[in-house]
Amino acid sequence: MIKVLGIAASPRRGGNSDILLDEVLKGAAEGGAADVEKLIVSSLNISPCTECNSCSATGKCIIKDDMQMIYQKLFEADRIILATPVFFATVSTHAKILIDRCQALWAKKYLLGHTHKKECPSINREGMLVSVAAAKGPTVFDCVKKTAKYFFLAIGADYKHNLLYNNIEEKGSIKKHHSALKEAFEKGKDLADKRGAILIL
Repeated sequence: MIKVLGIAASPRRGGNSDILLDEVLKGAAEGGAADVEKLIVSSLNISPCTECNSCSATGKCIIKDDMQMIYQKLFEADRIILATPVFFATVSTHAKILIDRCQALWAKKYLLGHTHKKECPSINREGMLVSVAAAKGPTVFDCVKKTAKYFFLAIGADYKHNLLYNNIEEKGSIKKHHSALKEAFEKGKDLADKRGAILIL
């Protein structure tokens, strides 16, 4: 049975990326996901990476905070959805702190040569990016997608899905988009409907 983990990385509750994430998770639940969970990053205690480099030797982060719980949830999930607004052409501060703390997982995989197969019940895990930007330019999501790419590589998930909307600024204005909520719901159903093993932040 598929487990879906949604990570809400906006500093404001009920914002546009948050609304889209909720629709994706609703779709996943209707599509047959056995376990759908949403993490609100702004409500968690996550310290920034201090670049102490302890993880380079052990593959584990020595900072004891809510990130230890998140590591476990990342490993257990089949689908991982990262939902973030665009701030200064990249992910939100909340998203970036969480991603930076995944340096330990990167070190374990790329420096120490350990795959995440031991910790992850699923073999084929998938990642999805949900993002909203106020800017209208065609390149507004370029940095966000690149950051998401390396995040999903570090946690051992295939980055396969995007749900991106620009020219959206006021809180809740995504609801006025002609197709966004429906597309988010259908994307969630599609994620859960795939048979196999998978993952979302």
